[in-house]
Amino acid sequence: MPFSYYTRLSPQDQKIYRESDRVTSIVLARPDLLHPFVDALRAALEHDKRKEVEAASGYLSRGITEMLGVVAVEMEVLAVRPSADWGELHGLYTPAGRAPARIQLWMRTARHKRVVAFKAFLRTLLHEVGHHLDYHFLKLRDSFHTEGFFKRESSLFHQLVPSPSRPPREGA
Repeated sequence: MPFSYYTRLSPQDQKIYRESDRVTSIVLARPDLLHPFVDALRAALEHDKRKEVEAASGYLSRGITEMLGVVAVEMEVLAVRPSADWGELHGLYTPAGRAPARIQLWMRTARHKRVVAFKAFLRTLLHEVGHHLDYHFLKLRDSFHTEGFFKRESSLFHQLVPSPSRPPREGA
């Protein structure tokens, strides 16, 4: 079932939305090769090391894009999230134009300026990488928040952070 904003989209955008919604997972050939970057990201966040968070995030996103055969995306990790009456900005994907595509992430909450929890930060990273994959892997003309989009984000997360009760599938 489409999200409520679907009815406000143009017919062309509704078609893109439906295409996005049909794809519910992205399978990485060897997610185990990326687990050291996930571990490095966790440690960097725990020790409040912004430059190390940025490096681990960059290596992880580069690993995902290389594994999927798409162009890399630039990564920048900033300190405190921007906020306004609409809430806090967790991450921002800027598609390629004159400059390469770029992801900006913030590692501290706006209100208390605390380091973001590992899982929340990783999900934000994968969310923004998901927008990049919509354009460059799925070849969509736009990147909408669809149920399929969120399922793809989740599929990447579970390959990178397998549940202790459910070991990762071979090749998934």
